[in-house]
Amino acid sequence: MSFRLRVVALVMFIAVTATAATAWLTLQQASREFDRTVSASAEQQALITAELGDFARTRGGWDGVADRVRELSLQTGQRIQVTTVSGAVVADSDTLAGAVARGVTGPPLLVDPRPTWQPLPENGMPLGAKTVLLASFEYRVGLRLASCLTGAGIGVRLAEVRLGIPLPQPVAYSAQSKACEVAARAQVPMEIDRAFEADLQACQNQAARLIPCLQDAFSRAVGAYAPAQMRVHVGAAEQPRPRLPVKSIVLTAAVVAVTAVGASWLLSRRVLRPIGALTAASAQVGDGRLTERVPVRGHDELAGLARSFNRMADSLQRSEELQRRMISDVAHELRTPLANLRGYLEALKDGVLPPSPELFESLHDEAVLQQRIVDDLQDLALAEAGALTYQKTRLDLGELVATCKTAHAALAHASGVTLTIESTGPRWVHADPDRLRQVIGNLVRNALAATAAGGTITLAVAAHGDRHVVRVADTGSGIAEADLPFLFDRLWRADRARGRAEQGTTGSGLGLSIARQIIADHGGTVDVVSVLGVGTTFTIGLPAA
Repeated sequence: MSFRLRVVALVMFIAVTATAATAWLTLQQASREFDRTVSASAEQQALITAELGDFARTRGGWDGVADRVRELSLQTGQRIQVTTVSGAVVADSDTLAGAVARGVTGPPLLVDPRPTWQPLPENGMPLGAKTVLLASFEYRVGLRLASCLTGAGIGVRLAEVRLGIPLPQPVAYSAQSKACEVAARAQVPMEIDRAFEADLQACQNQAARLIPCLQDAFSRAVGAYAPAQMRVHVGAAEQPRPRLPVKSIVLTAAVVAVTAVGASWLLSRRVLRPIGALTAASAQVGDGRLTERVPVRGHDELAGLARSFNRMADSLQRSEELQRRMISDVAHELRTPLANLRGYLEALKDGVLPPSPELFESLHDEAVLQQRIVDDLQDLALAEAGALTYQKTRLDLGELVATCKTAHAALAHASGVTLTIESTGPRWVHADPDRLRQVIGNLVRNALAATAAGGTITLAVAAHGDRHVVRVADTGSGIAEADLPFLFDRLWRADRARGRAEQGTTGSGLGLSIARQIIADHGGTVDVVSVLGVGTTFTIGLPAA
């Protein structure tokens, strides 16, 4: 299976699983919400009946109940219809809202505002007919008081409990509320209804069930004065039952899954297109076409990978070009001396030239030069491969430079060049003394070749931060600024049209390359500063020991 198909399959699996789990959790949550809605409906029904009962008790009747029905409908979000026991509509939230009254559903709820007498033995009064009579009287006074307070616009609440029944009282006492209370008591006579009196007498003969009998007698007595019972319908027949949006959930899950698959397809395409280009370019480079490059777009990780590949291809191309140039340079360096050797040897063989010590010395010098080139090539190959061996020890750079001066003093004297040393004290480093002498000696020989008679070569040793430096400065011909970047290249010469003899050098052309590699293996650096016609300074920096 391809990478793209694997990505699409994985993302599809994750998307479908996630959407399915989300849909399942949504269904579960919706079911719980609907269950809570049903429970809330029962609670709302209890709230509506309780509020309507308190309304009638605090006002002594049902006048103005329409406003309370409208408030409860807005509060609960339910359709409420209040009717009499006979079925006459008293208030309907549909018609109050200006809509057509819908049909009712379910059995009606009964609202009975009549109080239930609860005897209070702790009030010190004996249980009997007198207590019931007083409770009946107080209830009728409360009805008159509630009616008076409501008509006067004074708030009424059920708070006071007297003789076992809750009685209305004003929310805030005032002179007007006091007047209503006096008027209510004056309007209610203390006469006893004969039927009520007969019921009380009958209860006295039922000692076993005295309290239930007195409660029934109280209810029958106050029924003639209490607000009438009402029936309440909550809800409407046409109101649809809530249903779970299964189709919407499934459609949403499908849209999310399709979107995830499309996004994964585009993502895999965005990822695989650069990778495909890298694969094709790698195959081209593997076949030897090092000029192949990958187009770079953007600044993300794939673009960074493409840039790294291009840098690698550039490095391979440069390495191959350097290798070809080195082979060409080596062939050029060896061709002429070997041709000379062959020509002289053939001339000696054919008797064209007589053998002489001078001729043999010249042939020997040419052979030594070719041997030096081969040895330097071997040293450079070992150094670049990390196989060049070092015998490092703690040594003083001042003493090492002094040794190099002594070794080249005779050659400097023969060239008419003054060789001097500048050192401020011992400078200890951890290095291979033979390899460092090889490097410094190569720099001194190059300086001697570039410095005319009367010039000066200075070997200086100093400290520079956490490093010690050796400077080889000459007052020779100098090096052009354009040639400085190529100075450490293998077999490089400033004027490639001139031969080795014409440039006044008998070196291999590899000394500086070897020197730079040796210093790099010691953790150091080699820098060069040169001014044409003024002189050149090479600076070697090594970590201090």
